[in-house]
Amino acid sequence: MLIFMRVEIPVEAGNAAIASGDLPKVIQAFADKFKPEALHFASGDGMRTIYAVFDMADASDIPSVAEPFFTRLKARIDWQPCMDLADLRAGLAKL
Repeated sequence: MLIFMRVEIPVEAGNAAIASGDLPKVIQAFADKFKPEALHFASGDGMRTIYAVFDMADASDIPSVAEPFFTRLKARIDWQPCMDLADLRAGLAKL
């Protein structure tokens, strides 16, 4: 299932993760394992924010995606299923 994920990293935790080298390691590990089709970085609500679109094969992948962001970056994660244009076309064709 295609997932849209937003990860918000609090400033103090992000500063500590940059100083320790954890921030790039957590992001790279996520990118290597889940191969997101989009991975962008911005600020949101005053925090470092990551936006990612990736395929989650099974709900049992949720902990392996979320826990490194939670435990190592003290992040807040919001995610939801999403569609690309081909999925939308296929879904509308089923109406």
